[in-house]
Amino acid sequence: MQKEAMLYEKLEKEDVQCFLCNHNCTIKPSKFGICGMRENIDGVLYTYAYGQVIAANVDPVEKKPLYHFLPGSNSFSIATAGCNFQCDFCQNWQISQVSRKKDKNLSGHTLLPEDAVAKAVKHGCKSISYTYTEPTIFFEYAFEIARLAREKGILNIFVTNGFMSLKALDVIRPYLDACNVDLKSFSDEFYKKICKGSLQPVLDSIEYMRKIGIWVEVTTLVVPGANDSDKELSGIANFIASIDPDIPWHISRFHPDFKFTDTDPTPVETLEKAEFIGHKAGLRFIYLGNVSGDKDTICPKCKKVLISRKGYSIGRPEIKQGLCAFCSAPVPGVWKS
Repeated sequence: MQKEAMLYEKLEKEDVQCFLCNHNCTIKPSKFGICGMRENIDGVLYTYAYGQVIAANVDPVEKKPLYHFLPGSNSFSIATAGCNFQCDFCQNWQISQVSRKKDKNLSGHTLLPEDAVAKAVKHGCKSISYTYTEPTIFFEYAFEIARLAREKGILNIFVTNGFMSLKALDVIRPYLDACNVDLKSFSDEFYKKICKGSLQPVLDSIEYMRKIGIWVEVTTLVVPGANDSDKELSGIANFIASIDPDIPWHISRFHPDFKFTDTDPTPVETLEKAEFIGHKAGLRFIYLGNVSGDKDTICPKCKKVLISRKGYSIGRPEIKQGLCAFCSAPVPGVWKS
């Protein structure tokens, strides 16, 4: 569905400049931005990522992953095609790496914003997640859904690469409650070579989200031989701790996919090394993903289990009004909608 885009300016000779993400694409008439989903038509920027979903499911919020945000609840999860990154190890490349530029007959089905909210209500979801692909690409669609969702008392989540502009965050700030940001590396060279992006804007987004009151959790997919050195992992852990040591860090195991099919899965020992590095940096909540174990939320003071997890199922949270039920230590997170 075609709709005029937000966050762009008109330039001379019918050129436009997009300020949705940090590519800041200058787009000539009849051309697309890097994402392949925003086209300049006669000096007006249009998005094709509105109302045409390529995935829609009811997921446990723990799948995002968010462990300190409405635990045990379901989140209505939606995506349209497209991404502003081209990660060679993308786990959802079949939907993230397609675009209107590449295919004028994109698959998917129409789901208007009000219908998305109605589905969330019908399924008893406490939140809506904009996920699977990059939500920045379907920003206009997510913005309208989030606005309507807020009217129904439903919270909103971005599962994102963090490459959106700070302007975009300012626009959606009144309706965006939580983000899981994929901090892929602490090397700008890695971002440029493997993701076709850059590191600093992602760091800026994480810091800004935390500053403006959006709940933030960070995920790092640890890829053998690419971002698994002690230097890389220490850089990520120390950065997160410098923003807020209470930000949960999800350290996920890589499985071969897309253009990284010749790379072995991440050894569990590497994840445990990253966990040790994270604790040494001062991070209080670290979770290992795509493996068994180390998923429980532990009180940083008394060390009692506050939330036990098995897969995406949880035990009864021992958290009362944001405090540990055993020792009354504060437990950061969003525990009620």
